[in-house]
Amino acid sequence: MSGGGEESGFEPATGDGPPAPGDAEARAASVRSALAGLRQIRRLANSGLAGPESVPAPWELHRPVRAVALVLEAAGLPASAVGPSGERTAKGYRVTAGAAPGTVRVEWLGPAGSGAAYEEDGELSRCAAALRESGWTALLYRGPRGRRFLEVEPPAGRPDGR
Repeated sequence: MSGGGEESGFEPATGDGPPAPGDAEARAASVRSALAGLRQIRRLANSGLAGPESVPAPWELHRPVRAVALVLEAAGLPASAVGPSGERTAKGYRVTAGAAPGTVRVEWLGPAGSGAAYEEDGELSRCAAALRESGWTALLYRGPRGRRFLEVEPPAGRPDGR
């Protein structure tokens, strides 16, 4: 997780990409490694705080979609996926930039007939719990057509003034 330019290597699943690669064990190892790196970034960047791992680091605040997707994937929640034609092929979370700068939107989506709409309340609650445990603020809203979504943002009033 470098701080400059375009990043390569591990990319957390946002729910808008292809289905996860076939080697689940290798993917899980990559997620664990990325999460360990994120925790180290938090320890270093938030060293002046009583609980440096309890709030997002500046690195995360500049890449909130990536950071939120990593938290969700590390929590073992499934990501949605899309096929080559843009059709949903898997049921799970989808992480996108929110309406306001620095915010993230999390939805629970799936292919037509998958039942994702019926599961979204419970599954988004699981997503919110994982995000709150990781120091993010996650609020549940009802959007157009009654579909629920989370709006995720860094905690207000961080003690370090960021």
